[in-house]
Amino acid sequence: MKKKYQNRHIINENIKYPKVRLIDVPGTQLGIYSSNEALKIAVNKGLDLVVISDKSEPPVCRIIDYGKYKFSQEKKAKETKKKQHNTSIKEVKMRYKIEEHDYKVRLNQTSRFLQTGDKVKVTIILRGREIQHANLAVELLKKMANDLQGIAEIQQHPSRDGKNLTMVLSGQKK
Repeated sequence: MKKKYQNRHIINENIKYPKVRLIDVPGTQLGIYSSNEALKIAVNKGLDLVVISDKSEPPVCRIIDYGKYKFSQEKKAKETKKKQHNTSIKEVKMRYKIEEHDYKVRLNQTSRFLQTGDKVKVTIILRGREIQHANLAVELLKKMANDLQGIAEIQQHPSRDGKNLTMVLSGQKK
């Protein structure tokens, strides 16, 4: 009947099984028919014959409007995709010689990112001779983790990455 809807399901003339278990539109079981008889019943009702389960013996076919069925399946898939939240990693960069006000700005940025469900990579950039004072940068990262203790947990402890020190924070599980 309608051949343009063929992608995942086996429908109408493409059903090659000798016998199928037939289910009507309301969901009542009609019995076991040959594929040709089941297709004739579906065509007489102006609907499609769709294989629902090919794992059972004999395969289960249902008489439905395939266009509406496919539309409802796509709508359900969109709804489940809409409910998912993709976490991304935001990055906050600073130097270890940061002033108190600038530190609080970075702290607020980090807490805002964490509250929206994102992970935060805190990076301290070391330049020139500052590399000798990496311990001060580690203390600053620990201070930040301590200040965010109520809303964040450390996912990756402070580690050195070339001339940078990084730490990854994620929102606390409720």
